[in-house]
Amino acid sequence: MEDNVLDSAPLYEKRIPIIPRTVHGKFRNFKTSVLVFALSVFFLLPWMPWQRESGIPQAVAFDVMGRRFFVFDLVVYPQNVFWLALLLFIAATFLFFATALIGRAFCGYFCFQTVWTDLFMFVEKWVQGERPARMKLMKQPWNGEKILKIGATHAVWLLLAFWTGVTFILYFGYAPDLLHRFFIGQAASAAYYTVFALTFSTYLAAGFMREQICAYICPYGRFQSVMYEPETLAVAYDYHRGEGEKGRVTMKGDLKSLESRHEQGHGDCIDCGICVQVCPAGIDIRDGLQYRCISCGLCIDGCNEVMSSVGFPRGLIRYDSEYNIESGSPKPPHLSWKRLKVLGYLIAIIGMSALLVVSVLHQTDMEDSVEQIRQPLYVVMSNGEIRNRYEIRLDNDSQGDAVYQISTPDLPAGALDLGVMQTVRVHSGQTVLVDVGVLLWPDQIMKHRKFNFVIKSLTNPKDVEVIPSNFSSELSAS
Repeated sequence: MEDNVLDSAPLYEKRIPIIPRTVHGKFRNFKTSVLVFALSVFFLLPWMPWQRESGIPQAVAFDVMGRRFFVFDLVVYPQNVFWLALLLFIAATFLFFATALIGRAFCGYFCFQTVWTDLFMFVEKWVQGERPARMKLMKQPWNGEKILKIGATHAVWLLLAFWTGVTFILYFGYAPDLLHRFFIGQAASAAYYTVFALTFSTYLAAGFMREQICAYICPYGRFQSVMYEPETLAVAYDYHRGEGEKGRVTMKGDLKSLESRHEQGHGDCIDCGICVQVCPAGIDIRDGLQYRCISCGLCIDGCNEVMSSVGFPRGLIRYDSEYNIESGSPKPPHLSWKRLKVLGYLIAIIGMSALLVVSVLHQTDMEDSVEQIRQPLYVVMSNGEIRNRYEIRLDNDSQGDAVYQISTPDLPAGALDLGVMQTVRVHSGQTVLVDVGVLLWPDQIMKHRKFNFVIKSLTNPKDVEVIPSNFSSELSAS
């Protein structure tokens, strides 16, 4: 019988629409400030002009054709992939560090999904009204009012999703020119595919899936528990204070004062349900820490508002640690950072950040390397000279063209064979491979088995590189 019940159970639980209530308080204000700041940066940054010697004249841009990434005065090339690796490591470690200290605060305030969902919810409230009005609208049959309001909501959502996609592609070219070419149909096909994909995904994720992204798709909500410790601050309900000995109860009869409630064994929670109504994830924080909770703090604002209105102490729901709440006599919540795991994260962040800063500050406009060609390792010429060939790689990381000179001051005059190319011109952001030869007589080889290539920029004389190399022959091998 039980097997039949399990076989007939649906694979996925049907989603119950969450219609959150508007709340006011410091966490809602902080969330709104982050929302405004994040959206302003994303939508306005492509339009910020920035003058540079060459490349796209905007502050942040990906030059796909030139294989360059502009971030204000910093130019990042593919050979700087080490920076990206460091940046990803720092970001991941900082996320773990923040989670160990304050739980999923990143999810509650800074995550892209949270920011865009907040924006779509604001549009929903603006068009359809507050929570009671939206619930009434959802239940009423389709009529002119419902079609107008639902249609207007989705129209604004689609417009925001579309402009999100358009703004994203503006980072990959000069924004005014790319926007003009996009709307007259002359942009690259990849631009249209990208805008369509981002419009659809943003509309779906922020308008419909919302908390389901956090619960079922984002892996962070699932593995966050391994980063939590008893000292970690998280949005928590003070169970002992809220429930008392006989549990929570509404304010009725002689249970309207705090003293009478305590005398009868009831807690401070009046079971108003505001904490559930304001939650964008639709959970009841009074059931304990849950993987769906994104630690946005809105339930704290809602509970504090109610507690103040009935004259009870605030902080029934608060950012606090499991250790403090279960202590019996909770102290004021505080960040507990003097822990081995947290200090380990902090040391890793500081160390990798310092390494990244040093690497960026010591970036030169010229990068080069010398590789000896080993097929064949050497060639004996018809006149008896022995030749080695080398491949010199020159990367110009400056914002203008550069001219380089290659020399071997340790070798006899005429030993370096550059062919007809006495200097090498490399365009901005480009790489040039130079094939050079070194010819030595047998009696010169033992004296010049080791020598240096000197590569000097004639455009910027301070850029000079000395690269050690070897000369190979049957004599040097013996």
